[in-house]
Amino acid sequence: MLVPTIIMGAIAALLLVIGYMKGNGQHVEGMRSAVDLSLQVVPLLFFAFIVAGMIQSLVPREFIVRWIGETSGMRGIFIGTFLGGIAPGGPYVSLPLVAAFIQAGASAGTMVAFLTAWSLWAVSRLPMEVGILGWKFTLIRLACTFFFPPVAGLIAQLFFSKVNFSL
Repeated sequence: MLVPTIIMGAIAALLLVIGYMKGNGQHVEGMRSAVDLSLQVVPLLFFAFIVAGMIQSLVPREFIVRWIGETSGMRGIFIGTFLGGIAPGGPYVSLPLVAAFIQAGASAGTMVAFLTAWSLWAVSRLPMEVGILGWKFTLIRLACTFFFPPVAGLIAQLFFSKVNFSL
């Protein structure tokens, strides 16, 4: 986490300097936008981290390993697919959950299936998609992406089952 933090800090500093040098107050406007975004995202992040931490402490490791760990096979991949498809929220919610599950013993295949289903199916997003794009387009999109999450999970399980993903 240190290297990405340093890189993001350097990019932020560079952009602040560029905004300052332009002389039109873009650096102040950019910082105001950053504060506004932080006020929206930080509470969600805080609660997502609480959920992730509680998963690690309340759900027994043996339970997670049994149902979505290395030995769970396709059952675990299908569970990850289903949970990812119904998971609410954006990456601020899903990524901490995946990190918590990995720390608690979930397999790479299960978590790849989770994230793939979360990004492709997004059941919580369906009402807006249907409202904007219509039923026909939404059903076509879902039909085209239906098999990707379990297939992605299976590929990850086959190629990366022995990789240590401790965070």
